[in-house]
Amino acid sequence: MSSTRDLAGTVVALTGATAGIGRETARLLVKEGARVALGGRRTDRLDELVHELGADNAVGVTMDVRSPADNARLVAAAVDRWGRLDSVIPGAGIGMYGGILDQSDEQLATMMDTNYAGTVWTVRAALPPMLAAGGGDIVIISSVAGFRGGADEAVYAGTKHAQVGLAGALDRELRESGVRVTLICPAATATEFAVGAGRTEADPRSADWLRPEDVAAAIVTTLSQPRTMRTSIWTMWSMGQGS
Repeated sequence: MSSTRDLAGTVVALTGATAGIGRETARLLVKEGARVALGGRRTDRLDELVHELGADNAVGVTMDVRSPADNARLVAAAVDRWGRLDSVIPGAGIGMYGGILDQSDEQLATMMDTNYAGTVWTVRAALPPMLAAGGGDIVIISSVAGFRGGADEAVYAGTKHAQVGLAGALDRELRESGVRVTLICPAATATEFAVGAGRTEADPRSADWLRPEDVAAAIVTTLSQPRTMRTSIWTMWSMGQGS
């Protein structure tokens, strides 16, 4: 008998679902039999992904993770549609590369609010139905920058450090309630992330980066663990990246 947890029939809410890691995670979850509530800013992309995954398997919610009310709508969409919520994946995030004085106040505030406050609001919205059901999973998509920030990414790294602290404290707070908290921390990944804000679509370094499918596989592996165990932090690099 397999010791892995069958994800068929489970319900997962995820933000940042319209591109990159979020989109590939949604695809893989549905392949495993899960149902997904997809949150994102771009309605056209949400509609395309719901069509691809099938209306029986996916529902899309146009939202801004900086809004507590929008996060509540995402969770409500999952619970109203399938009657439960088993897992939440706060995956929305933005990055901008440059010195501490290179971006505007508004740009930095948007990044801080999206990456950290957005994570908090998503978790707060998702917790009540999971606690009522006796447990669940929170899988926060962070970055290796949360442990070692590099030059020209100070504010971004600060938001990732904040996620590390949040996840560690939530693990201690929620474990006895049956909620597992996992922090997924990839190195550079070949997605739209920070394109036009320090990266280009044709960045020659991306050939050696992680692929979004790699990170999605790690997320699904985490969710598939037996309920008797938990993974607190998973850092990852491609074979072509130094650590």
